Amino acid sequence: MPISGATAAEIAGSVRDQVASGELAPRTVLPPVRALAAELGVNRNTVALAYRRLVEAGVAETRGRGGTVVAAVPSSPRGCRCGGASVDLASGNPDPALLPDLLAATHAGRYRPPLYGAPAVDEALAGWASADFAEDVDQPFRTLVTHGAVDATERLLNAHLTRGDAVAVEEPCFLASIGTLRLNGYQPAPVPVDTAGMRPDALRAALEGGARAVVCTPRAHNPTGASLTAERAADLRAVLAEHPGVLVVEDDHFSAVSARPYHRITPATTARWALVRSLSKFLGPDLRLALVATDEESATRLETRLSTGTTWVSHLLQHTARTLLLDPAVHELHERAREAYAQRSGLLIDRLRANGFEVLDRPDGLNVWVELDVDSRAVVQGLADRGWAVRPGHLFVRDPSAAGEAIRVTSSTITARQAEAFAAELAAVVAGLRTS
Repeated sequence: MPISGATAAEIAGSVRDQVASGELAPRTVLPPVRALAAELGVNRNTVALAYRRLVEAGVAETRGRGGTVVAAVPSSPRGCRCGGASVDLASGNPDPALLPDLLAATHAGRYRPPLYGAPAVDEALAGWASADFAEDVDQPFRTLVTHGAVDATERLLNAHLTRGDAVAVEEPCFLASIGTLRLNGYQPAPVPVDTAGMRPDALRAALEGGARAVVCTPRAHNPTGASLTAERAADLRAVLAEHPGVLVVEDDHFSAVSARPYHRITPATTARWALVRSLSKFLGPDLRLALVATDEESATRLETRLSTGTTWVSHLLQHTARTLLLDPAVHELHERAREAYAQRSGLLIDRLRANGFEVLDRPDGLNVWVELDVDSRAVVQGLADRGWAVRPGHLFVRDPSAAGEAIRVTSSTITARQAEAFAAELAAVVAGLRTS
């Protein structure tokens, strides 16, 4: 069925009908604007407007000289299936032995099942979170609870942005952030990361290029392990102060077990901002909670998306989190986890350097980023053949075809023997690829 219509709305509707019926398959190239305008007997601006509306609706996407094509269902990046790998250094998971007992915490204390109409946030949990945030935030804020950091970030972006808006994110970037942007139709504005975090010059370029939001990891950046220094955070604040209308989201996902101090990048002049602290890395991924400090307007907008009676965060989970966060024994466990994660990544880094690899000095978090001078996909497969699973670096960038070569290695459970063996195996795989 040919595309029809005399107005932009009718032309866009015709394309949408054919996409819905399957007559126009994903990645089908739509007729050039000039050609379709001539065929329909309308002005070229009418067709251009129709195509723009299709792009805004997520039905189509522009590819420069490749024209306008029917959009495919966005996919979130996934790790490779490394068949035969028996040692998992790819998951990015915390060490289960360094997580508290969720079930015991659920049964502890007095839990009264709430009914519809109850406050959305557990009062004691909100009190703990507000006191925790107040140590780092010197401006008025509200405290909310979401279904994890990814959920918080997605809701914040959706509350303030529209499809097609650009969002400044780190390059390389957290896997879930890439997926969030793709699935919601936002355009990533990549900001390269060095040993001190986001580069101020690159952030300025992204903002001057039209980015309406910034998502930044202040410490334990995933995948590189970089953390902002006080000087770098001050430089980023200076850049952001020039753009007070930009939404700033700080994803402090490793807060309770980080070996680095938190340095805030949000200037006092920023109107819309949020500091998000997930509980997954130090209380357990299955808890699915994040605490959010945010400005009044953003809090109000988030509440409309987390209203009781529709999608409030389980009070049983909030009760469990509150019980754990108020437990001195859990705080001691966090101290042990902080030391253990730093010691384990240090083990791996020492062995990698001994085998000739340049890696970030003293990264924070659960992973080590290893840059390579050979094909990282071939390295991942070669390691899998030898029994080691790692993540290829191209998964963490916007444009895999333009990415440098690297792998991400999870160090959260690695032993001294494993670190030595892995570094030697990696060196052997790389050497083999260099000579092949």
